[in-house]
Amino acid sequence: MHKYEIILFWSNEDQAFIAEAPELPGCMAHGDDQETASRNIKDAMRLWTERAQELGRPVPEPKGGRLMLG
Repeated sequence: MHKYEIILFWSNEDQAFIAEAPELPGCMAHGDDQETASRNIKDAMRLWTERAQELGRPVPEPKGGRLMLG
């Protein structure tokens, strides 16, 4: 599997850790702790890319850089 950047943060609203793969639109997961959220996002990323391939949609290549805020 490609190595996509993952953003992991605590959500007060959801009372859970949220993990997001910003290069894969809509690909998010959650967990009660950081390890669970990290494990769940890896599963979600695998499923996201598999489904995109099944539908004949492009799977983006990872940019390999760090996110920039600005």
